[in-house]
Amino acid sequence: MGTKRKKSEATSTPSELSEEAPARPNRTLLGWKSPLEAVINKKEPSVFRNKEKVLVLCSRRIAYRYRHLMMDIVSLLPHCKKDNKVESKENKGATLNELVELRNCSSCLFFECRKQKDLYLWMAKCPSGPSVKFLVNAVHTMEELKLTGNHLKGSRPILTFSSDFDLQPHWQLLKEIMTQVSVPHHGTEKIERGGLDKMTLIEVGPRFCLNPIKIFSASFTGQTLYENPLYVSPNQVRAAEKRKKAGKYANKIKAKQRRKMHELSNQLEPDEFADMWNE
Repeated sequence: MGTKRKKSEATSTPSELSEEAPARPNRTLLGWKSPLEAVINKKEPSVFRNKEKVLVLCSRRIAYRYRHLMMDIVSLLPHCKKDNKVESKENKGATLNELVELRNCSSCLFFECRKQKDLYLWMAKCPSGPSVKFLVNAVHTMEELKLTGNHLKGSRPILTFSSDFDLQPHWQLLKEIMTQVSVPHHGTEKIERGGLDKMTLIEVGPRFCLNPIKIFSASFTGQTLYENPLYVSPNQVRAAEKRKKAGKYANKIKAKQRRKMHELSNQLEPDEFADMWNE
């Protein structure tokens, strides 16, 4: 039989228990969390969280090629929200601002198609502005190009701008709006210097050209901050082409009239052998 332990050995004082026992961790939704981990997490730098949301929508009666271009843009922007078509009217600005507020977005890309030929892109910061109106030219969608480039869906883009965007204020404003709308990769400082030169970039698409028309102070309205002096409306281009074709027809009519006048002024002498075989 075993011997009984003394009472002094079997029990310990409450002061010794409090010194040796660790503190009970706090329970959270993700599990038990010790106070030491909480201190470590507080010291860690805050992680970048993208709170920028872009609403992408188009006008009614848009051409299929322009609709496919819009869907390509939607697939490239992981933080965008797509909405139904909107009527392209004079009061479209108030409607779009209301939709942006309802969808809890801070920016808007509106593809406006006119005459089923011309595509305009509105890029706006809602609700206070500014906003930019572009004319979209030379559109080539991903389905048309069928390029070999591929990337992880939802990955952030890397934007590159030429040095001309830092020369004038309106170019600086365009650069800032495009950067805020597209929200490029936040960790660009991780790329070593000269790392982009060693990379081989493969085109994914789509291809299109943005010609700035006007920059407004508010969202879709407001004071005109900048107007492109070199902008020519597509209607003026088509009218010039028609006048050119009409000029060709007028030149043909004038040439016929000159030919008739020449024949009348220079008549041929009658041929004596013209009626020889008629007898």
